[in-house]
Amino acid sequence: MVSLICTLQDHRDDVNWCAFSAQLLATCSGDKTVRLYNTQDFSELSFSPLEGHGYSVHCCCFSPCGQFLASCSTDATTMVWSMATGEIEGVLEHPGRSPVRICAFSPDSTHLVSGASDGSLALWDFPSKQLRGTSCVSDTTMVACSFSPCSQMFVTGSTYGDLRVWDLHMNQCHAEKNAHDLGVTCCTFAPSIHSDSQVVQFHLASCGQDNHVKIWAINKMSSGAFRVQLLHTLTGHSAPVLTCAYSSDGQLLVSGSVDKTVTVYDAVSPYYTTVSMFNFYMIPLTFHNVLFMLQKNAVLLYTLNQHERYVTACSFSPTSPLIATGSMDKTVNIWKVEDGCSGHAGKSLPGQSSLTSCEASTSTGRSKLLVSDWSEQDVSVWLLEEGLEGLVDTFKTNNIDGMELLTLTKEMLASELHIESVGLRSKVLRKVEELRSESACAGVPDEFLCPITRELMREPVLAADGYSYEREAITMWINTKNRSSPMTNLPLLTTLLTPNHTLKMAIARWRLSH
Repeated sequence: MVSLICTLQDHRDDVNWCAFSAQLLATCSGDKTVRLYNTQDFSELSFSPLEGHGYSVHCCCFSPCGQFLASCSTDATTMVWSMATGEIEGVLEHPGRSPVRICAFSPDSTHLVSGASDGSLALWDFPSKQLRGTSCVSDTTMVACSFSPCSQMFVTGSTYGDLRVWDLHMNQCHAEKNAHDLGVTCCTFAPSIHSDSQVVQFHLASCGQDNHVKIWAINKMSSGAFRVQLLHTLTGHSAPVLTCAYSSDGQLLVSGSVDKTVTVYDAVSPYYTTVSMFNFYMIPLTFHNVLFMLQKNAVLLYTLNQHERYVTACSFSPTSPLIATGSMDKTVNIWKVEDGCSGHAGKSLPGQSSLTSCEASTSTGRSKLLVSDWSEQDVSVWLLEEGLEGLVDTFKTNNIDGMELLTLTKEMLASELHIESVGLRSKVLRKVEELRSESACAGVPDEFLCPITRELMREPVLAADGYSYEREAITMWINTKNRSSPMTNLPLLTTLLTPNHTLKMAIARWRLSH
């Protein structure tokens, strides 16, 4: 079985991606930050959050050794961070300065690839941080990328709906058109390689706007040619599938969807059962036969329903039976795959988690309340989560509930709660200010948020693409992004910006009522 062990609630906007290393979990968000957690107890690292991107962070990934993290953003950069200090090790500016939507390391750590909203790809030599090559697929946005286990090729997916195979010289080796109707959203290689004297075979999972997860065989022939064959279509979701990931042993596949669910599949046993069966009966093992048997044997193991909005990210831990899933509900759920699941028997969490199932449930329940509705117990739990456990008794003695918490001032902390430490008072006020900000933004209609900054607009203006933006954000965008639309990536016919007075008044009315 799969059980929810804790919920992380630190991001202030949609969670866009999550990734595990052997010891850490990284999450990134529309709030412009990357957050890092220790997988022993899911406590946040001292230098988290990582703040350096100017706009939404779309993807993050660890180098195979776990010493570095790469993150990419609408600000047209891919940043490389040290996991020892949290410092920026390098800033890779994407050619053309287009928003970067996806990045991926090669398993041998020698390359990093990034894909952008104008359809361009950049391949970087990772040790030197130098650009090695570029390519582009016109009229599309690169949203998916994964390196093969051998590190000698990678596959990209785009909003056009195609999957493309590339070598390290940026040559396009194969294009699988219409792999997903309406667009690919994610792709990931299985970790294993199958080979004989004639063919080297890799398995790739992809998902898309057509509500499907698909498993492909990518065959590299001895001649150097590629053949891509659809092995199976998984139909466990009822809406577009936004993310998918293999377990480190390749035996499980997880996916997340607009239908708010997470599905877990047995990804490998159907294929090997098929191979064994055909070998036993001495029946020729053709791709047609494999496809037929897979359609009969693919197994949906679990459907998980705890997220409140679209599931946008998922990742397996490489060392523990853990799954992380991120969502537009601003949370990251951590799941434990219990004994008895394929390929994970006998494994357990390393160390002792600081959150029991009961505490996780309480935390999840509290997240659904406005801060002003918190009880005194909710405030105590919040203090513990923020590392302010020394103030729990003080707040209980003074009957501080959510409403009281939001009204605290520096003078009240000193004179009424008798907190003598200036540093401690400042830390409490900083945390309370974060709560006030979150409370003010809770339930903001999406049309009131600038598509670039994802913040409540103060001076909304209408651009030539028909969308409204915060004036400062779109002005900066036009000055640095070759006058393309942030929403469509098409050229803006004019840079004229028209004040959107109607929207500004609607936002003002909403602010007054909230």
